[in-house]
Amino acid sequence: MSQKAFIAQIAEWKNKSFSAIPDKELATLFIDDLFSLLFLPATLRQQNQYELEKAFESLKSHLSTLVYEVVKDGKAAQKASDDFFDALPGLYHTLQKDAQAIFLYDPAAQSPEEIVLAYPGFYAIAIYRFSNQLWKQQVKMLPRLFTEYAHSKTGIDIHPGATIGESFFIDHGTGIVIGETTVIGKHVKIYQGVTIGALSTSREKVTGKRHPTIEDNVIIYSGATILGGETLIGKNSIIGGNVWLTQSVPPNVMVENHSGIIQKDKMKEV
Repeated sequence: MSQKAFIAQIAEWKNKSFSAIPDKELATLFIDDLFSLLFLPATLRQQNQYELEKAFESLKSHLSTLVYEVVKDGKAAQKASDDFFDALPGLYHTLQKDAQAIFLYDPAAQSPEEIVLAYPGFYAIAIYRFSNQLWKQQVKMLPRLFTEYAHSKTGIDIHPGATIGESFFIDHGTGIVIGETTVIGKHVKIYQGVTIGALSTSREKVTGKRHPTIEDNVIIYSGATILGGETLIGKNSIIGGNVWLTQSVPPNVMVENHSGIIQKDKMKEV
């Protein structure tokens, strides 16, 4: 194949494969602008209600443009944007509860302001909640761009299709993976390196529930791995660090991974 023919083949593939995908840079710009508008200190242009209203209208237009690149329908794109911004007050209220949970349970947190400014866990949760709203509106590609952007910034990988209750607490967060069909209740705490994943990667199971259910008030410590769509972690339970689970756990229990402690003077020399 000549170079000219090869380039033509690549061009055809790109035009066919990416015709319904929004611009990645514009998508990340939108999500950062939205997070900043809701949570970061006001800029000189956002110090009164009138300027804030203008900023919100600009973001609505921005989102409508992004959605249009997915659905190719102007009215549908505008409706999706309107529906998202109608849901935004509820999302903001839930995120305030998430921030409060982090402040309540992390003794290192000095203030709620520190949490929204400096905690990667809160940022990842916020981007997930925005993305999940669009996912529920059946706008699928855009939320994936948002959550993968948050993943690249924080090391926290939350699929936008997951269902997560209020007052969600992520501490440290690096290496956390939460799969698409995961269901997490209220007041759940998760530490770094936790995987809530699937037992099988088979395409045959793509439409079923592949990931675990975590009930209310569960704590999952660092390095734990919980797998399988039928795996349920009962409410008020504690999953210790580095535990591997592929079966359900009843409520009000503690699951530990005992490594054991051996005194040095009893160890055999190798």
